[in-house]
Amino acid sequence: MTLSMQPYKGARDFYPEDMKIQSWMFEKMHHVISSFGYEQYNAPMLEPVDLYAAKTGQEIVEKQLYAFTDRGGRNVALRPEMTPSLARMVAARFQQLPKPIRWYSIPNLWRYEKPQRGRLREHWQLNCDLLGGERVLADTEILMLACAIVDAYGGSEFVKIRINHRGLMDHVFAHHGLLGENALAMTKLLDARSKIGEEVFVREATLIADKKLLAFFDLPFERIAIEYPCLGTQELTHVMQVLGDRVQFDSSIMRGMDYYTGLVFEMYDQSPENPRAMFGGGRFDNLIGLFGKNDLSGVGFGFGDVTLRHFLETHNLLPQFGPKLDVFISLPDAGLFAQIAAIAAQLRPELRVVTALESGGFREQLKMADKLEARFVVLFGAEEESRGAVLVKDLIQGVQHEVQVSALQSFILERKGTV
Repeated sequence: MTLSMQPYKGARDFYPEDMKIQSWMFEKMHHVISSFGYEQYNAPMLEPVDLYAAKTGQEIVEKQLYAFTDRGGRNVALRPEMTPSLARMVAARFQQLPKPIRWYSIPNLWRYEKPQRGRLREHWQLNCDLLGGERVLADTEILMLACAIVDAYGGSEFVKIRINHRGLMDHVFAHHGLLGENALAMTKLLDARSKIGEEVFVREATLIADKKLLAFFDLPFERIAIEYPCLGTQELTHVMQVLGDRVQFDSSIMRGMDYYTGLVFEMYDQSPENPRAMFGGGRFDNLIGLFGKNDLSGVGFGFGDVTLRHFLETHNLLPQFGPKLDVFISLPDAGLFAQIAAIAAQLRPELRVVTALESGGFREQLKMADKLEARFVVLFGAEEESRGAVLVKDLIQGVQHEVQVSALQSFILERKGTV
């Protein structure tokens, strides 16, 4: 039997060039998020199925969960999202944790769904959560953090955050007599509005709601704030006043997760080449209470690595990475390997260094250095060696220097930043 060389459907192989991009994306995230005072956490990839059945969206639990029975007879699942694990961890140390809690993670997540552009079965997702504090202030901060992350990639001009409020929508539904199963059906329909198109949305919505409610979905927020005054409109007004044109109201933003209770939002790429939600999130007020008597309101968002990379590629925001290696040290004779290894050890505290593992002439060694995308090549010549020196060739500038071995590190470091 010949084994397939392809990865599992909906998952990815990460070759070194892919890891370089992912590491760069994650480093940006770490820098920005830590500047807001958030701390990193993690949790097991396997959790009890009950953890997701309690509060995760029905579609995920019934259709997308990678669930199985382990050897001990326990029903477990690969995590499809991180928020339930966060809630479990916070509940376990509720009394000891200082409030508000600012945590983030970049977990590996799994969902069994149809692979397509921007959506795979396996992906990494930044999760940022803020638990505690005044609701509207915490909501505003989490959106400011989301903006700062996109700004760090140079993408601020290409995105818009669309916001809504589940409390407002519950208020509007009740005002128009839409309750129970009909309210749930309308919530799901709104969530799918951009995917199914206006014609289908209007046709399906007409079967559930009256004309007055349908008219609400096209009202500007200024009218909604006057005609439907409630906590939801008050909190949305505050967010919009602080963030200005970074956000816009959109009544179709509902978020499918069952645990959202207040502000909900999604950030959209404005480019027609990538017209999808880059990430989303919202407020969850009842999640911690599932684990005991304590409860703590929270707000957070998830930002997938697949959609982020597509966004960066669409707008040419990925950097030009430099050489893979700083230094390649040649090996003219196998008997010199100990000497070469000592030179490499001298350089490695500050530089990325590879030594040749096969001996060869200048031309052969230069070809090897070029394939490895090294910036500098250290070459050994008999005359230079007699003077305690080596030849250093800059493969970008195409120049060559004789350098004393004792001064090799400082010589390369001085020239490393020049192109």
